[in-house]
Amino acid sequence: MSSSEIRIRLIELAHERVAAERAGLGGNRAYMDDLESEIVTYRLALVGAAVTDIAVLRGELFGRQFG
Repeated sequence: MSSSEIRIRLIELAHERVAAERAGLGGNRAYMDDLESEIVTYRLALVGAAVTDIAVLRGELFGRQFG
């Protein structure tokens, strides 16, 4: 997934969390824990994708780094 796709999924998950709380599912620990786990996973993926994007851009701008 690209960083843009991951960001979109994080936004969807945030909306899902708000909708779940509004629907009274905030007390459903299994559901909320699963949702939070998925959010954490996508946040970590976004960090990894962003670092990769930066490295690729740097490589394109300045060439391969040695040393």
